[in-house]
Amino acid sequence: MSSRANWGSKLGFILATSGSAVGLGAIWKFPYVAGKNGGGVFLLVYLACVLTIGISMVLAEMSIGHMAKKSATTAYRNLKGGLWPWAGRLSVLCIFVLLSFYCVVGGWSFAYLWLSLTGEVMTQDTKALSDLFNGFIASPTQSIFYTGLFLVATVGIVMGGVQKGIERTSKILMPALFILMLGIIARVLTLPNAMDGVMYFITPDFSKINAEMMIEAVGLAMFSLSVGCGILIAYGSYVDEKTKLPGATLWISLLATLACVMAGLMVLPAVFAFGIDPSAGPGLTFITMPAIFSQMPFGQFFAVMFFLLLIFAAITSSVSLLEPIVAFLIDEFNIQRQKATLMTCIAVFTLSIPAALSFGVLADFHIFGKNPFDLMDYAASNVMMPAGGLLAALFAGWAIWPRVQASLIAQDAARILPAFRAICAVVAPIVICVIWAHNL
Repeated sequence: MSSRANWGSKLGFILATSGSAVGLGAIWKFPYVAGKNGGGVFLLVYLACVLTIGISMVLAEMSIGHMAKKSATTAYRNLKGGLWPWAGRLSVLCIFVLLSFYCVVGGWSFAYLWLSLTGEVMTQDTKALSDLFNGFIASPTQSIFYTGLFLVATVGIVMGGVQKGIERTSKILMPALFILMLGIIARVLTLPNAMDGVMYFITPDFSKINAEMMIEAVGLAMFSLSVGCGILIAYGSYVDEKTKLPGATLWISLLATLACVMAGLMVLPAVFAFGIDPSAGPGLTFITMPAIFSQMPFGQFFAVMFFLLLIFAAITSSVSLLEPIVAFLIDEFNIQRQKATLMTCIAVFTLSIPAALSFGVLADFHIFGKNPFDLMDYAASNVMMPAGGLLAALFAGWAIWPRVQASLIAQDAARILPAFRAICAVVAPIVICVIWAHNL
């Protein structure tokens, strides 16, 4: 390649990178985890984690990419060498596995948009909704079809390149996502008893604080910021020299956190309004929320908005998962973008098939007691992402610290160096090891 692609604008970079974090996890995982951990106190601890460890890790990973102007594997090799490129290869494997099962869930969002348009999910009967959902995910043809549809949408964006594909799409989808969330929040807050949900979400009950809740808060903060899987290194490599990374990092972290908070305000008041357990789990998205919408005036319209919102959130994240793999093939093997994207698409779709069949044909096929979908989720989220985050922290905080220090001084960020070094070199590795041990 003759030159490195760059973001066309600082705004495009911030929207694309924050979009990597604002995925399905922000919409359904954050409200569910906050709901089961006491609401307001979990929100408080989560915000503290984002604004300390989370934001430092985002800056560390983007600095690695920015200094090397390459994706993770090549960046680790060019900046230090030795065994460090294996940290990049681990991140590529991690996001490859992540994307393969993420496309399955993204496909569910496409399917439920269609079901909300046809009105099939507009019922208050949660058993019927549960049967509909279980029947859908057990169907081999439907699961594979919608998985492929979601992957094709993702591939089409990445094939367009950094500016014309990822950045242009993010400038449309991210504002649209926030507008849709605001529309649903405005409607939900008019429901009877909705303010009980708001108060539950914003009022801290410090008696709910315990070690497990704090570990979950740190883990979710890092997961929701896309730390540990090479996305931020790849996106940082496209940043031009005029953009100050510390300021951009703050904006990215705030936007990603805002999306989580808005998701809480969208889901928890609705849950309280209809007397549903706020810790109902992932089923909130595809079973509980349709039941809630069916009880609202103009419920079908808001159901369509909700699942359209899920699709926007899913695609902004899936694009960020696909891009580092494509960047790896471009940087390591000098493969053209279109060819690299198609190669990745075929490989991801192949691995996504067993994940899509995990709730039907392969429901009884288990490895280490888990079906293929759960095994891929566990390996990526609980093993490889924490390992990637740990290695990135040690790399920035120890292996190449003089270069990181010089880079941040050049960006007028000398004042943050002591705290940033302490978090990368000591605090983050210790916390990640605790989370890792807990998850394993």
